[in-house]
Amino acid sequence: MKALILFYTTYGHNYIMAQAAAEGVRQVEGCEAILRRVPENLSDEILAKMGALEARKQWEHVPVATVDELPDYDAIIFCVPTRFGNMAAQMRVFWDATGKLWVKNALVGKVASIMTSSNTQHGGQESTILMSIPPLLHQGMIYVGLPYTFQGQSRIDEITGCSPYGASTIAGPDGSRMPSENELDGARFQGKHVAGIAKKLAG
Repeated sequence: MKALILFYTTYGHNYIMAQAAAEGVRQVEGCEAILRRVPENLSDEILAKMGALEARKQWEHVPVATVDELPDYDAIIFCVPTRFGNMAAQMRVFWDATGKLWVKNALVGKVASIMTSSNTQHGGQESTILMSIPPLLHQGMIYVGLPYTFQGQSRIDEITGCSPYGASTIAGPDGSRMPSENELDGARFQGKHVAGIAKKLAG
C-alpha cells in the first residue's frame, strides 16, 4: 500500500505535520509513505517580503507532485494551511487540474484525508477541512478523518489543534508557534489510521 502525503506550506508547519503523518503510515506493516509538495505560485519576490524564502530551504528537496502520479497511490493525505477559512490557493490550483482524472474515474475508491493549520485557535481549521471534502467526493474518494480514539483531541489542559475532521496545528499570529507534540501525535495517529484502512481496501 502506497500513501501520498501531499503538502503545501509557507513557513513549514504543514511540512512538519506531513512528516509526522508519514511516520504514522510507516507504522503499518507493508505501507509506504511518499512525501510530495504542490507547486508554488507566488514569486520569490513576494515570498521574500513574506519572510518565507529562508524557511523554504527545509522542504525544497521534496519533489513537486504531478497530477498524473496521483492514481499510483492507494491513499492521499493532504496537508494544507488555512487561508481565510478555506484551502490555500496553491493546493486548490493543483486539485483543479485533476479533471482528466475525474473523466477516467482514476481516483474512485482511493482513501483521502486532510490536515491543516491556522494562525489562531479558531482561524478556520474545521471549515477548511469541511470545504475541502466535496472535491474529493466528486472524485469518488473515501474520506477518513481523525476518530476520537485519538484522545489528544479531547484535551483541555492546553491550547491544541485536531478535530474529528482531521489533525491540525496552530501557528500563532506571527507563525512562530510550531506544531506541539499533541498535534504531531494527532498527525501520526491519522497517518496510521488512514494507512490501515487503505491497506484493508487495497487487499
